[in-house]
Amino acid sequence: MTSTRRLMFCVLLAFLAAIGGVFVGRALLPQPEQPGTALHEVLHHKLALDANQQTRLKALEDRFAVQRRALELELRAANARLAEAIEAEHGNGPRVTAAVDQSHAAMGEMQKATLAHIFAMRQLLRPDQTSQFDDAVVKALTDGQG
Repeated sequence: MTSTRRLMFCVLLAFLAAIGGVFVGRALLPQPEQPGTALHEVLHHKLALDANQQTRLKALEDRFAVQRRALELELRAANARLAEAIEAEHGNGPRVTAAVDQSHAAMGEMQKATLAHIFAMRQLLRPDQTSQFDDAVVKALTDGQG
């Protein structure tokens, strides 16, 4: 076997080992849970919602998905304005300060809308369901802290 072939074989073997390592790592190591996953799990699988609750929940979720997308676009635009201001001023000047304030306002609107959505979902629940929902909300807000 020539040295070029040997080198190519080693490179291919290393590549395949790296790909194998990625697959083994993904299979063996737990993936971090996305924020809100536990809340979604409780709402859709553990609370035994009746048909009316499920229908009303779907309507709330569909409406919030549109609102959330609009707010995400607003936040992205605010971050783009911040990047432009930083590029223009190269420091904490008046454009950067104004852009930071706009970005914070967009983040605040996202948080307010999310909380309004959570409270609207809670209103769909029977009294025997709210405690488990509240626990899931608290867990979603505090996971990874402490």
